[in-house]
Amino acid sequence: MSNESTTAAGMNRAKPYQLVLFPFNNGATNVYYILTITYIAYYGNGVLGLALMFATTMVTVMRLFDAVTDPIIGALIDKTNGRFGKFRPYMVLGNVIMAVSAFLLYFGTRLIPDTMMWLRYTSYVVIYALYVIGYTFQTSCTRSGQTVLTNDPKQRPMFTIFNMVASMLGMGAIQFLAPIFRAKFGDYTTAAFFDMMIPISVIISALLTVLAVIGIWEKDQPKYFGLGSEEKQKIRISEYVAIMKENKPLRRLMVAGAGCKLALAIATNGTVLCMLYGSMMGNYNGLYLPMMIAGYVFSAPFFVLTVRTSQKHGQKASLTRYVGLALVMYVGVFALLLFWKPGVAGVNLSLSSLNIYTVLFVLLFGIGYGAYYATADMPIPMVADCSDYETYRSGNYIPGVMGTLFSLVDKLVSSLSSTVVGIAIAAIGLSTLPGGDTPYMEGMKGIVLVLFCVIPMIAWALTLWAMKGYTLTGERMKEIQAVNAVRKDAIAKGMSTEEALATWKTMDQVPVEFRQE
Repeated sequence: MSNESTTAAGMNRAKPYQLVLFPFNNGATNVYYILTITYIAYYGNGVLGLALMFATTMVTVMRLFDAVTDPIIGALIDKTNGRFGKFRPYMVLGNVIMAVSAFLLYFGTRLIPDTMMWLRYTSYVVIYALYVIGYTFQTSCTRSGQTVLTNDPKQRPMFTIFNMVASMLGMGAIQFLAPIFRAKFGDYTTAAFFDMMIPISVIISALLTVLAVIGIWEKDQPKYFGLGSEEKQKIRISEYVAIMKENKPLRRLMVAGAGCKLALAIATNGTVLCMLYGSMMGNYNGLYLPMMIAGYVFSAPFFVLTVRTSQKHGQKASLTRYVGLALVMYVGVFALLLFWKPGVAGVNLSLSSLNIYTVLFVLLFGIGYGAYYATADMPIPMVADCSDYETYRSGNYIPGVMGTLFSLVDKLVSSLSSTVVGIAIAAIGLSTLPGGDTPYMEGMKGIVLVLFCVIPMIAWALTLWAMKGYTLTGERMKEIQAVNAVRKDAIAKGMSTEEALATWKTMDQVPVEFRQE
C-alpha cells in the first residue's frame, strides 16, 4: 500500500494518527452531551429552584431551537473554504462557545437572587440557547468531517472503535467522576457538585478538541472536498427538501440513528439509574460504577466485532446484527425486572452476595449493553456514506447539510429522554428528581421497566425496520466510491461536472485502476 494519502486510483485514505485523533471531536461534544442529558435538569431544579417540568422539558424545547440553527450552520460549513479550512474553525469556535456558556449557565445564574426568579428563568433560556449554537457548530463537524478524512470502506468503520476510546475519555470520564463527586458533596442537586464537575468537564472537552483539530488538520483542504472543485457550494435552505426527497438512504439512516440514540439516552439516563440501582436495588453507590464498568468491559469485544463485520459485509450488516442482539438480550432484562419485588432478596441485584438473579442480570445486561453501545454511534460514519452518495447522485459536496439534516432528527429524538423522564417522575407524584438515596415508592418499578427496557426495545425495533430498506451496502459503496473517483479525475483534467456525471454512473463504466479491492 502506498504511503501517499491519496492513491493513484483516487482513493483518499487517512493516516493512522488521523483515524485515532479526529473522533475525539465526538468525545469533546459528548462531554457536554452527558452534562445536558443527565445533569442539567438536576442543576435547574435542585440548585436554581426552577420548576421540575420546566427543567426537564427545556432540553427538548431547546432542541426545537436546533430546527432553526442546524440547517443554517450546515449551510455555513458547506460555504466555508478559507485559510483555516472548512471544519477546523467551527470545531474550535463551537468548543469555545460551549465553554463560555457552561460557566455562565452553571455559575452566573446562581448570582441572581431567588427574589428575581423571572430573571433566573430568562437567563437560563438565553444562555442555554447560546450553548446549543456552540454544540451544533462542533458536533456537525464530527459527521461532515469524515468525508475528507477517508473514503475507504475498510477505514470508515474504524471510526466506531476509535470513537469508543474518545467517548471513554470524554463522556465516560464524566460518568465515572460524577458519582464520586456526588458521594463527596452530597447529591447531584448540590452546588458543590457542579463547582467541581463543570471546570473539569470544560478542560477535558477542550483537550479533546485540540487532538481532533490535529487529526483533521492535513485533510481540511479543498483537494479532499467532494469531486475536487474549489468553488464554494451554493446551497439554499429550500433545497433541503429536495435532498430529503431524493436521498432515500439518508432518510432511512435518520430513523435508525434516532432509534439508536434514543435507546442509549433513556437507558443510561442518570435519573433512571438512580431509581434502578438506588431506589429499587437499594445500593446506588455499590452498583452504579461497577455496572457502568461492566458495560464498558462487555463493549470492548463488540467494538472489534462491529468493525470486522463492517469491513467484511458493510456497516448496514453490522448495525442490524448487533442491534438485533441487544433487543434479544433486553427481553431477558425486562423479564428479570418484571419479577423483582421490594425487599425480596432472591430477586434483587447484589454484587456483594451473588445469586442467580444477579448473574443472569449482569450477563443479559452486559451483552445487551455491549451490543448497543458499540452500535450507538455507528450511524455517524454512515452519514459520510450518505454524503458520498449525494455527491454521486447530484455532484454536490455538502457534508455540512447532510450532517445537520441527520443530527437535527437525532438530537430532537434523543432530547426527548429528559422530557419523558420528567413526565414519568411527575406521574408518580415526585416534585424533584430522585437521587441515589431516594427510597422506593409505588410506581417506580413500572417507570423503570418502561424507561430502561421498553422504550429502548421499541427504538431498536424501529432501527431494524429502517435498515431493511437502506441500500448503501458494502458492495454499493465500493461502486459509488469508484464512480466518484473517476469523475473527480476527469474534472481535474478539465471535464465539466455535468459531463462527468453523465459519463460515469455504474461500475462497469469505471476503468479498472479506479475500482477498489
